[in-house]
This record gives sequence, structure tokens and C-alpha cells, in this order.
Amino acid sequence: RRTTHVKRSRFAALAALAAVLALAVTMLGAYVRLSHAGLGCPDWPGCYGRLAAPSHPEALAEANATFPERPVHTAKAWKEMAHRYLASGLGLVILLLAGLAWAGRQAGLPVGLPTLLVALVVFQGLLGMWTVTLLLNPSIVTLHLAGGLATLALLWWLTLRQGRLFVARVSPELAALRPWAWLGFALVCIQVLLGGWTSTHYAALACPEFPTCHGGEWWPRADFAAGFSLLRPDGVDYEGGVLDGPARTAIHLTHRVGALMVFLYLGILALILLRRAEYPMHRRLAFTLVFALVLQVSLGVANVVAKLPLDLAVAHNGGAALLLLTVLTLAHTLRPLDGAAPRRADPERLAPMRGAS
Repeated sequence: RRTTHVKRSRFAALAALAAVLALAVTMLGAYVRLSHAGLGCPDWPGCYGRLAAPSHPEALAEANATFPERPVHTAKAWKEMAHRYLASGLGLVILLLAGLAWAGRQAGLPVGLPTLLVALVVFQGLLGMWTVTLLLNPSIVTLHLAGGLATLALLWWLTLRQGRLFVARVSPELAALRPWAWLGFALVCIQVLLGGWTSTHYAALACPEFPTCHGGEWWPRADFAAGFSLLRPDGVDYEGGVLDGPARTAIHLTHRVGALMVFLYLGILALILLRRAEYPMHRRLAFTLVFALVLQVSLGVANVVAKLPLDLAVAHNGGAALLLLTVLTLAHTLRPLDGAAPRRADPERLAPMRGAS
């Protein structure tokens, strides 16, 4: 039994490390995209035919001769390669995680989710390749962003479940909020996809003012059919965006409406959680949810008002990840324990268990 506990603890620690790496990869990917370095290396998996970005005069001359349509921009090339190196490191950690899971499956380690993560990482690698070869096709780039956040969420879920984190007895009244937490998680996922769609179409400043859009208009002319067409022609360089103003406006307005819906829904859910909270852990989680909501909305508004500075734009991506993980943690916390004891001996959490026994 002690051996099983040690294996679970080590497995959970490795999953937590992988989750941290996934967050770093996601943030670095956002930085690369928002600094217009997504095509810093025009080929894949190398960079101008090399394992590292060319920097010496001879290598630069050779690269520029091989890719005359896209001369070397050394800083952008190194940003892109740093992202690829870190993503490769994450892939290796996930492979190790899956190997440990299969080796310890008789001790109760899960094999389904780690195996799924390996498949997801492979698919992410393909999406990374297509991002470059299809010249930042918005559908591919948005899917690549979604895959990165899915990897992060699954790794965090694995950490929560195997590490027995944020667990306590919950009453039926509190547990009844769990389906609503999952609905909130789904809404956040949709909003994240809308955010990715906004970013990959360079529509973040399609409405250059707040709370109105153009010259005091609340709802200017918008082309939703063009803005949300999933089929884009091949061979087009999508860097900088190709849609006209009304199409970008449609994307931006949809993202704003989605943000309002998510803010209201999760805000109400946090208030209900505060009213029904049984332990300080539940209240802290509710306050964390409110903090993540306010932070994310504030960053979104600040990006419009300040005209999308790089640091705020990257922070907005980080805020999305924080909100996603907070709601996922809430759904995990509201799950009945099924007799499992909390990992840490918190007297305040254990008191109801002693009374029940």
C-alpha cells in the first residue's frame, strides 16, 4: 500500500511538472504569435534547414538564398525555435508520464489519459507543422491553440486526480453545483476558441474603442458569414490577416458578447458557491474564480484601450489559461470523495468525517 502511494505521488508530481511546462509552452506560443514570429522559420521542424536559427554570416547568406521569399529575421527565428524546443521537451515528459502509467497500471495508475495525451501531443506536432506550411491558416492556428490548452487542462486534471488535491467532503447541495461548473468550463472553452479566432484573424482592434465599437456605435456593420467561414484557400499568406473590416468587426463583437456571457454566468456561479461554501477551501476557490474573471475582463478592455501592447496581449492569454484551470479545479472539487481521504490532514476538513464515523 505504501509503495502504491509513493508511485501515485511521484506520478502526480511528474504530471504537475508537465502541466507547468504546458503552461509555459502555451504562453510562449502566444508570445511568438503576437510578436508576428509565427513564420520566423519558414520550414519545419528545422529553421532554414538547420536545427538552430541561422546567425553567422555564412549561414544567413545560405538561408536567404534558399528562402528568398522570406529573408531571415534572426530574432523572430529564435523565438520560433525556442517555442519548438520547449514543446519538444513537453512531449518527452508526456511520453515519460505515459511510460510510468503503463508500468504502474497494476498499482492503479491510469493509462487512458496519459495515452490520450501522447496522441494529442503528436497531433499538436502535426498542427505546428501545418501552421508553418499553410502560412498561418487561421483555422489551423486556432486549432493549434485549442490543442495546447487541451493538453494543459488534461495534465492539470491528471495532477488533481492523482495528487488528491483540493478534496473534501461535499454536501448534496454543494455537489449539485458540479454540472453547472462543467457547463461553465464548456463556456470558457468556447470563449477561448473565440479569442483564438480573434487573434488569428488579427481582429483584436477591429473595435478600437470601449465599450462602443466605431465612433460611438454599439453595433456597426458586421459580416458574420465571412468572419466565421472555416474554409480558407491554400497558398495564401495569412500573416497580418486577410479579412476586410466588417468581417473582423463581426469576430470582435462576438468575442465581446461571449466575454459578457461568461462573466455573468461564472460570476453568479461564484456567488452561489460562496453562499453554499462548507469549508475555507470552497470560499477561496470562489474568490479565485472572481479574481480570474475580473482579471481577464480587465486585460481584455486594457488591450483595446491601450491598442494591444505585447505584454498585455500575452497576459490576456495567460488569464484565459488561469480561468480555464480554475473552473476545472472547481468541477474537480465538487466531486464526491467516494470514501477517499484527503491527502493532507486538515483538521477542519477532517472534522465532519470523524463525526460521521
